[in-house]
Amino acid sequence: MSPLAHLLALPVRAYRLILSPWVGFNCRYQPTCSAYALEALEKHGGLKGGWIAAKRIGRCNPWGNCGYDPVPENQDH
Repeated sequence: MSPLAHLLALPVRAYRLILSPWVGFNCRYQPTCSAYALEALEKHGGLKGGWIAAKRIGRCNPWGNCGYDPVPENQDH
């Protein structure tokens, strides 16, 4: 992971450690939004991975879809 991705992963890890057990495990998508964000940051780095994670979190609402939604593969090879 890039340094920026590590920095952006800190609030996600804190959420998983502190807030997630209190909020409950009611995610509409598989993998969960926090797991998705960490995977996106790992695969795509800080900027692109952060943007992909933010779009996913924006889609996670009562009027959004649900189901399996994997992190897109990196096509910059």
